[in-house]
Amino acid sequence: MGIVSQEAIKQFQALIEVDEPLKRTFQNVHQGYLVETFGRFLKARDSNVAEAHKMLVDCLNWRVQNDIDNILAKPIVPTEVYRGVRDSQLIGLSGYSREGLPVFAIGVGLSTFDKASVHYYVQSHIQINEYRDRVILPSASKKYGKPITTCIKVLDMTGLKLSALSQIKLLTTISTIDDLNYPEKTNTYYIVNAPYIFSACWKVVKPLLQERTRKKVQVLSGCGRDELLEIMDYASLPHFCEGEGSGSSRNSQNGADNCFSLDHHFHQQLYTHIRQQSLMKESVQPIRHGSFHVDVPEAAAERTHIAETIVSEFNKFGNQNGLSESLDGLKINGD
Repeated sequence: MGIVSQEAIKQFQALIEVDEPLKRTFQNVHQGYLVETFGRFLKARDSNVAEAHKMLVDCLNWRVQNDIDNILAKPIVPTEVYRGVRDSQLIGLSGYSREGLPVFAIGVGLSTFDKASVHYYVQSHIQINEYRDRVILPSASKKYGKPITTCIKVLDMTGLKLSALSQIKLLTTISTIDDLNYPEKTNTYYIVNAPYIFSACWKVVKPLLQERTRKKVQVLSGCGRDELLEIMDYASLPHFCEGEGSGSSRNSQNGADNCFSLDHHFHQQLYTHIRQQSLMKESVQPIRHGSFHVDVPEAAAERTHIAETIVSEFNKFGNQNGLSESLDGLKINGD
């Protein structure tokens, strides 16, 4: 459990009395791994039992109020919109570490988030979170014979430009959802293919992060292949880590090898799962077109400050290098 003591977990467990309507959603959160779940929320609140308890209760209420338990039965339709989301929100499951942790690949630099409304991207992100927590992680736990409740993320910075700041509000929204409702689900973040613009910004942003977050982030040299092969087999490497110059691509020649592609088995299984769940409910309530709206709490002051710092540093970089992509008028909060 790391920094979380067994005594804190016992105190937390003693506070929890979950009845309907929160009972079902609590089961979807813990998946039978209560100790690990309490540990995650305690870590997120620096082992403060009262604050961790409030965080969990707030999370459960958010899930009920936003019908999160049924989000895997609500496909993004029509298909053209879903394909647009997948082509512009680059994420996929490339494999597993030798310890059994799922390896999620994210194409940060080439994700444009410009093919659909914000609500579709939020819906897609939560669906992947829920599929991870309710399907991928339980299956991995069963396969490896031990509780597996966290994952690894490999972030590809290929193609990162100043224009990426236009999506800072959406990314802050997604991060806020994760921080408050899916805390401590990522064991380590590996940054690969980082251009100078990222490295320059990282030096300024790193000190602003909480210590536990800083310890999770590792910036690897180049595509990170050699370092990542120490914790996973070659078959589990994201396609952009297989060799120098193998960065993210929306249109890989071999979609089955590109974990961002709809042709990849992860996305095929995810799409099939959501479609099957929706068909089970369709006789009761027909599928409606349109995005799934989720209430998102306002970002914490600390996160807003970090976002503002990123904007400032990127603009400084642009000015110093004579680039014309300055985004001085960008709003971090609000429309």
